[in-house]
Amino acid sequence: MDDPYLDELKKDFRGYSTELKKLKQKLLKSTSVSEQSKIIKKIDVIASKMENNQKQATKVKISRLKEMKKNKKQT
Repeated sequence: MDDPYLDELKKDFRGYSTELKKLKQKLLKSTSVSEQSKIIKKIDVIASKMENNQKQATKVKISRLKEMKKNKKQT
């Protein structure tokens, strides 16, 4: 399904994934407990954004599929 909004959600998700990889590397290299704590909080925030992104993408896909079925019935 080719949809600009879904494409944007996919792009955002890839960005979150990339950011998580970078934070993981920082976390592994960090020796400071306070810095590790900050990184873990950032990871939690990004994970939450990714989850919301996936929920939104699912809602949009379902909506688009319903629209396609509706349009097929009308023609």
